[in-house]
Amino acid sequence: MEIRNLGNSGLRVSVVGLGCNNFGARLDVEATRRVVHRALDKGVTLFDTADAYGNRGGSESQLGEVLGARRRDVVVATKFGWEMDDVDVKRGGSRAYIMNAIEDSLRRLRTDYIDLYQLHKPDPRTPIEETLRALDDVVRQGKVRYIGCSNFAGWQLVDAAWVSRTEHLNAFVSAQNEYSLLVRDVEAELVPAMQKFGVGLLPYFPLGGGLLSGKYRRGASLPEGARLTDTQRSADRFLTERNWSIVEKLQAIADERGAAMLDVAIGWLASRPTVASVIAGATRPEQIDANVAAAATHLDAQTLARIDEFTRPSRA
Repeated sequence: MEIRNLGNSGLRVSVVGLGCNNFGARLDVEATRRVVHRALDKGVTLFDTADAYGNRGGSESQLGEVLGARRRDVVVATKFGWEMDDVDVKRGGSRAYIMNAIEDSLRRLRTDYIDLYQLHKPDPRTPIEETLRALDDVVRQGKVRYIGCSNFAGWQLVDAAWVSRTEHLNAFVSAQNEYSLLVRDVEAELVPAMQKFGVGLLPYFPLGGGLLSGKYRRGASLPEGARLTDTQRSADRFLTERNWSIVEKLQAIADERGAAMLDVAIGWLASRPTVASVIAGATRPEQIDANVAAAATHLDAQTLARIDEFTRPSRA
């Protein structure tokens, strides 16, 4: 397994990370144990979760239970800021909320520190300086090693970087955003900002909701139990004429190489500027095997140029 630095920081992560959003929701603790143990066996060191995953707390709790004594061997990344209640109180990036949220995550994860603590989404109700000062405090207290953000626009990342620099606060070392061969919007503004400020990219939804996994075919029945089969909102978003066209062209390239489309999708992401680790979810151990193998796929310059021709979004 290749290990990379996360941005310009000293935090080292495996090029394939395990997305833990299925834990506590689609997976019970024993199914989670099988997936986590296979990931550990395959050299995965980055485990990415969030307080909101698993019906608000279930993912962190299961990950903490399953890691046990192996916790010190891995990088645990979690997030805060998404709604943790139905009355719009437990959410956001305020100092008051962060100080409570960090304690709850530490308890559920059964640890005394979090390697990467990420603001799950921008909070328009709280100045970014307040959020960064609170995060700087929990770093100084030893409860957090590094901080990151998720779902930020380019200008929001630049604003946060400027505040950290001018106020001498710990800065975001990572940004976690959706990025795949179907969704390349981050390349317009976010990626250049990340390159400027030395921030590492952690792509989520690397397989476009599963459409790039190779198990979907235009006109065929959707596979039983799959995300796009069970979640109508995801199906409406990803099962478009544009995406079917891209999938068919990618499948042709994969067939030429004697590879799977998943290999092309993850191999392409691993080759992109600023990408440190590809966050891929799994519900079965064999999916870990496939994701890890895919990251070793090397795409030559000619193949990358061909892929770019039909996946690069048009610019207004």
